[in-house]
Amino acid sequence: MKIVHVAEAFAGGIVVLVKSLVENLPDDEHIIVHGERAHVTKFSDIRKQFARTNARFVRWHSAQRSISLGKDWAAFWELYRVLKRLKRQHQIDAVHLHSSKSGFIGRFVCKLLKINNVIYTPNGAPFLVGTSRFSNFLYKQLERLGYGFGGQVVTCSPSEQVEYEKIGIRSITINNGIPFDRTSGYDLEPDNKKFCIVTSGRIINQKNPALFNSIAQYFEELKQFQFVWIGDGPEKALLTSSNIKVTGWLPGEEVARLISSANVYLSTANFEGLPYAVLEALALKKPVLLTDSVGNRDLVKSCLNGDLFKHHAEAIVKLLQYFNNASMLNIMGEYSALHGKESFNVNHTFTRYKDLYKGNHIENDKYLKPALVNA
Repeated sequence: MKIVHVAEAFAGGIVVLVKSLVENLPDDEHIIVHGERAHVTKFSDIRKQFARTNARFVRWHSAQRSISLGKDWAAFWELYRVLKRLKRQHQIDAVHLHSSKSGFIGRFVCKLLKINNVIYTPNGAPFLVGTSRFSNFLYKQLERLGYGFGGQVVTCSPSEQVEYEKIGIRSITINNGIPFDRTSGYDLEPDNKKFCIVTSGRIINQKNPALFNSIAQYFEELKQFQFVWIGDGPEKALLTSSNIKVTGWLPGEEVARLISSANVYLSTANFEGLPYAVLEALALKKPVLLTDSVGNRDLVKSCLNGDLFKHHAEAIVKLLQYFNNASMLNIMGEYSALHGKESFNVNHTFTRYKDLYKGNHIENDKYLKPALVNA
């Protein structure tokens, strides 16, 4: 099959998902039409991650993140020409649109070109990211309008699907997944010198660094505690507590080593799709303490492998409990790996996407339904 991936925001978790699909569907040809966010990750660095020959790249020069009628019109016509050429060359069996901008423009283009096998994965509901009610309202209307153009909406977690159901958009869930057998080599014992709490990701408002800082500040005078943020970003100045270490961007192996040597993985995100960073923490047998937000809440199972919290005071209490009952962390870590392997294994992810690419109709897995009922 020939699968065309369209990604305006070709960075972060979208790269992880597309790379995983390319590697796990080696008999198919993947054409990646992409924009670039050089201030996040240069495409030349991303390209190095795609060693296989079954992927080729087409630059989408006009694509950009912010809404701009002029630039978005240019992006529309550029994508129209690209997909029209690929269709004429019989290079399209399925089009997979990644992120909201690609999803909106791409579904409109596909409708005009009468391309019927279209999949849209938001990778995080855009109407949860706005800084105001008006912006969230606008994004909801755009998602509804895009839904009218056709295509199958695929959310990457049950709680994200709930949010789409609330605004009248029917979708299915295919959980993000990773290989849970490749990280065992980083199974390190935590550094006993300090109780280390780690997070990983871009330092932006969506990850709520102010909340991370507020939690860390409580422990500032307790020298046994160390907080580590793996990554960088424009909101770095909010991490002012003296017990926070910001590492900057690191190679994947170094990230895995740091998470393995920590005691707890902490996420303060306002919302997620289904975060790969937390999946990696599960694979590395870490207890997880996560905000009770979309995407995060799917990763904690009955409090066996960690906990959810709504306010910084709840997180502080849980961290003190973990510190005073360190022996239970190993058991929680084992549950993390078990939960991840059962629910977020990459083999299941690419198998279900393969069915969609073939044009098959699929339903939600049975184990996802309770999450929707209880939401």
